[in-house]
Amino acid sequence: MRADAETDGYRALGRKLSNWGRWGPDDELGTINLITPERRAAAAALVSSGLSFGLGLPLGADGPQTGESGRQNPLHLMTRTVDDPPHLTGFHYFDDALFVHLQASTQLDGLAHVGYDGQLYNGVPVTAVTRAGAARLGVQHLATALTGRGVLLDIPRLLGRRLGRSEEISAALLERAAREQRVAIGAGDLLFIRTGWIARITEEHDRRGFFATEPGLALDTASWLADRDVAFVASDNWGVEATPARGGDEMPLHCVLIRDVGMPLGEMLDLEAVAAHAASIGRWEFFASCAALEVVGGVGSVLTPIVTF
Repeated sequence: MRADAETDGYRALGRKLSNWGRWGPDDELGTINLITPERRAAAAALVSSGLSFGLGLPLGADGPQTGESGRQNPLHLMTRTVDDPPHLTGFHYFDDALFVHLQASTQLDGLAHVGYDGQLYNGVPVTAVTRAGAARLGVQHLATALTGRGVLLDIPRLLGRRLGRSEEISAALLERAAREQRVAIGAGDLLFIRTGWIARITEEHDRRGFFATEPGLALDTASWLADRDVAFVASDNWGVEATPARGGDEMPLHCVLIRDVGMPLGEMLDLEAVAAHAASIGRWEFFASCAALEVVGGVGSVLTPIVTF
């Protein structure tokens, strides 16, 4: 175990913010427990115009992956086509299949995705994750749970520019964005953070540039999020936090939020259209639904985020 100040810093922060045992020793939902039925009902009341925005990237061969990480873009295959003979009555049907790395595109990091020092969230040993999948904390527990009040914090709009490589979004900057947008962040919220980085994929088609580094949340935002009992954080970059991290640690914010706080993360969301609409009407809260696949033992899943005003 490394013992430098930076490493001890994220471990100490994780101990301070830990939710282990908060919802019982067998809990597998983490901060998603904060999205209560009452909060979902209140969030549904935010729908007025009925206008919806899908925040997911298309699942196809032109996805964001370069293959260098071991993840490949989705492969869609037709398994029954017009070349297959119809039924004697003339009836045709067609079938297809999708082969997908569960974290190849817009996706959810589940609670079994990240651990350190031999443990996952709530003290589950990392040995619970085997070639057969996650025996505990599987993503199936979250598949239908991510619905509630969504809030978008638009950092490029605040700064008047897209964020640059490895640029950090501090807790103070999140607070400033919330204040200037006149929106409060509260318990059970699904928080969406725009950096503008997704344009590397959607506009510039620069896959390698997208993954080489990224702007994102600084480590000090963990306390800000935990203090407000935020349930879920998602962003338009590939890993939520700024990388590479200071001090050479590997994804320290992931370690604190997923492993210690028990907060799942959403990555590679396209927030451009919803940000433009929110700015045009001056409203940054909405009803949000982030449906994942119910993959038993999965550590992550492709995600279908939809927000409705």
